[in-house]
Amino acid sequence: MGAVLAFILPKIEEIRDKSVIEQSINSLKDVNNVILSVVQGGAGNKRLVEMNIKKGAFKINGQDNKIIFEMETSYVYSEPGKNINLGNIEAITEDIGGTNKITLTASYNYNIKFNGGEEEKILEQASTPYTITIENDGEESGETTINLDIN
Repeated sequence: MGAVLAFILPKIEEIRDKSVIEQSINSLKDVNNVILSVVQGGAGNKRLVEMNIKKGAFKINGQDNKIIFEMETSYVYSEPGKNINLGNIEAITEDIGGTNKITLTASYNYNIKFNGGEEEKILEQASTPYTITIENDGEESGETTINLDIN
């Protein structure tokens, strides 16, 4: 019985982690769609999006204009060290000594800010979904500024 559990439990965890990664890809795509919508809507346009984080962390990186999801897992999402493109989302699996770090990165040609600043904001696992306000703050130095904030 113990041998069976030793084999089955890691497989169950890998299946759960694969599901979390797929949900995170969908969450990033949802955020991308909302960002495109507020850009097309013009300055002052604002939308809400909910993000449920079951494992890992989302980072809003204003300095590099990126939104990043990172998670450590035993699951191998893609060939380690090789980037794969999923639309405007780049995925990479890195072997970090017995486990893997999965990184999903959405890069933008807009000035991404969090709460009006360039600071990095990390959204971690939570029992309730985050409600994120995404707003088109207009143009700044010829570049559209998109502000994200947590409600």
